[in-house]
Amino acid sequence: MAGLSRQKQKLLTMKQYFERKTDEDHSITGNKLIDILATYGIKAERKTIYDDIKTLIDSGMDIVTVKDGHSNAYYMGARTFQDEELFVLVDAIASCKFLTKKKSQELIAKIQGLTSEYKAQQLRREVFVNDRSRTVNEQIYYNLNSVQEGIFDKKTISFQYYDYNSNKKKVLKHDGLVYTVSPYVTVWEQDNYYLVCYCNKHEKICRYRIDRMTNVKVNSEKRRELTDDEKKEVNNQQSVYSMYGGEPTNVTLEFENELLATVIDRFGDKIICHQSTDHSFYINTEVQISPTFWGWLFQFGERAKVTAPTDVVELAKQRLDTIRKQYD
Repeated sequence: MAGLSRQKQKLLTMKQYFERKTDEDHSITGNKLIDILATYGIKAERKTIYDDIKTLIDSGMDIVTVKDGHSNAYYMGARTFQDEELFVLVDAIASCKFLTKKKSQELIAKIQGLTSEYKAQQLRREVFVNDRSRTVNEQIYYNLNSVQEGIFDKKTISFQYYDYNSNKKKVLKHDGLVYTVSPYVTVWEQDNYYLVCYCNKHEKICRYRIDRMTNVKVNSEKRRELTDDEKKEVNNQQSVYSMYGGEPTNVTLEFENELLATVIDRFGDKIICHQSTDHSFYINTEVQISPTFWGWLFQFGERAKVTAPTDVVELAKQRLDTIRKQYD
């Protein structure tokens, strides 16, 4: 009976071998495959082994036939992910700020299982990301699951929210108040995950950093239905400049020509650029006037400025004057 059981495992064993041990640089002949199966206590013959390979091909596996001397050899061709796609996934995980190093290594190890063991070695590589600290709290991984569950099931969620004191110790906000919110969407911005939600405490649409949440729970209560104005606000809160709120405003921004690629990166390739001078261009766009917006604009110094409307220009002057006074 043991021999019969092993025979039933033959196709599965062959499938696993092709996936993990073969690629375009590592093929295997039918005779060699028979020898491999024998080490597992599985008997195979040349005729049956070729029938088994055909069965695997018929099941959807891309097993490629090549010549090895005068014999046919076989290897796993196309897979679910191309090598280049796996490299992108691994680099994204390795450089992701909200994942701990331990969790990154676990995810990369799982991705390695999607290719041959030879290609898998190339995936375990260090990715240097300048000026980026790793979170030490793996809880965000599970917080995100709970948040997404609440969004998918249209249920409220509850959590406590913390900040840091001057000693870099976690301190629960509002003496450990339990926030109850109606979750709508998550936003990935500047290496952090945010939840856009309706907050019962503040009675308005808010954003919370998911890595700053603790004790996240999905409730049985249905989440709040949004009004039309609130739906617009949810969209606004997904804006790149909305971390600290601010009214959406149409502005004119002028940049030196060398910043064109940066502007496209920020606003997309559909943004219309108008030539202002031989050395500069301007755009008209809607942004939320907030500290995040000013921080982004002022990083370019004299190479970028807001030119309209007048009240926003005055706000820029006031903000720069306030910063200057810090050094008086």
